[in-house]
Amino acid sequence: MGKICQLEIQNFRSIKEMSWAPSAGINCLVGPGDSGKSTILDAIDLCLGARRSVAFGDTDFHDLDVTRPIVISATLDGLPDELLNLDSYGDFLRGFDPATSRVEDEPREGIPTVLTLRLRVAADLEPVWALYSERAERDGLERGLAWKERALLAPARIGSFANSNLSWSRNSVLNRLTEDRADLGAQLAAAARQARANFGDQADAQLADTLATVTQVANRLGVSVGISAKALLDAHSVSIGDGAIALHNEDGIPLRSLGTGSSRLLVAGLQREAADSACIALVDEVEYGLEPHRLARLLDSLGAKEGAPTLQVFMTSHSPVALRELAADQVFIVRSRRGRHCAQRVGSVDGIQGMLRKDAEAFLAKSVVVCEGASEVGFGRGLDQFWVGEGHTSFFALGGAYVDTGGSEPDRCFERGSALLKLGYRVLVLADSDKPPTPAVVKGFHDAGGESVVWRPARALEDELFHSLSDEAIDALLTKAAANLGRDLVNEHIKSKSDGKVDLSAVELERILDGFSVETKTLLGIASRTKGNGWFKSVTAFQEVAKEVVGPHLATADADFQALINKLRAWIHAA
Repeated sequence: MGKICQLEIQNFRSIKEMSWAPSAGINCLVGPGDSGKSTILDAIDLCLGARRSVAFGDTDFHDLDVTRPIVISATLDGLPDELLNLDSYGDFLRGFDPATSRVEDEPREGIPTVLTLRLRVAADLEPVWALYSERAERDGLERGLAWKERALLAPARIGSFANSNLSWSRNSVLNRLTEDRADLGAQLAAAARQARANFGDQADAQLADTLATVTQVANRLGVSVGISAKALLDAHSVSIGDGAIALHNEDGIPLRSLGTGSSRLLVAGLQREAADSACIALVDEVEYGLEPHRLARLLDSLGAKEGAPTLQVFMTSHSPVALRELAADQVFIVRSRRGRHCAQRVGSVDGIQGMLRKDAEAFLAKSVVVCEGASEVGFGRGLDQFWVGEGHTSFFALGGAYVDTGGSEPDRCFERGSALLKLGYRVLVLADSDKPPTPAVVKGFHDAGGESVVWRPARALEDELFHSLSDEAIDALLTKAAANLGRDLVNEHIKSKSDGKVDLSAVELERILDGFSVETKTLLGIASRTKGNGWFKSVTAFQEVAKEVVGPHLATADADFQALINKLRAWIHAA
């Protein structure tokens, strides 16, 4: 059954214009709030859903401008033979070139033959569904799809409540699993009559006084109710129609009473089984109601790990757990640029899959600080906490995230930063300079619009702190190092890096007599980053250093260091 190969939206809610060629499998839409993700799902549902009418209002028009009609076009390939019939649909058959992701108005050999179904809503708010091709429009030809074919193409909406899909109601997934249909009209009608009669037998005894009064008054007024009025169920209240047959467990409990997550899991699994007859599913907030392990099961059920997916899924998510379970080619970032919406495939950027696995939170952010290592991540987080204490808004509240690139290759943070810039993120690199990166890589990052805060030449973060902060702040750093590792180990590090010439006691004596010398500051910077056992080499430790030492002593640090930190602060708070 058909899948969407091209989706076009004009003047619908937050979307003024959008053209997108989705993948044939999972399409997970991420992006900032109000970026249009749910609107895309609604557009697909409204265009392809099997409904005879929809209530539209002025608020459904972009910027409330009803002079420009809503137009939603879904072009479908993989169609069954009956929809490719030349006699029926020849004037509307078109072609789709997967290499260019473009629809061609004339079908040709070597590319799929497709149909475009278009929904148009003008100022009169009346929706009109029709097939579309340029040549048909030029010749004044009009045609819609038969209701049976519309029902076959209709997507399944896996929402917060799955009641409609857990009974044999119209367009339910249960009706698409097999050709089996229950023909129980007479039996259901008889059951309804029996229910009315049984209720009346019991109600007559319990409501005898009331019924007697009603009978007396009716007879007095000449209203015929027979020998006695009866309390029966209203015939309309017990009529059994569409959706009356529903799934139950072995104890007779309706499956519609399942929790949200369980319902979603079951309906998603059933939808996959029914993919031959209805292979488009819509899931808003895919993580809703699910623990991480059940979210992974849901994504598997929807075909996230399939090489040749049978189900085309359009979903939205704000969950890093969901993103870690997906391939980069299955994730699309929704953005609005110069009045046009786009859905950019994350996998289109080189080297992004590892970042998606390790730092999925970054893809849900607006602004990203790409850090050379865990030290910079902790340092940035600690400063942010300090500034929040001064009354500033948290970087996380502003839609920010941190990425740890591992610290081993100096080019990596700029390369990752460039990859995120291509995807439309706002990016700053926070890095050491003890191992200088390749100038061309840095230039490419800055030319693409990235910004950076890099410590002064030949300095790692620890070197920068010991050289830039006041003696009082260095006292605090030494105290924290001794608390983290123990005084003996800190002493051994200092002795080792000075070839046994200096120990911790000598450093403390120098501080009392003359203050810390440049040589001692250099030694402490080197000793503090002893490989495998650094004094502050973790996110938590550097977070505490930044919040409790650097922030409170920033005003007494040297001017160049203050300038670097102020640049970081300005960038964060401009998010």
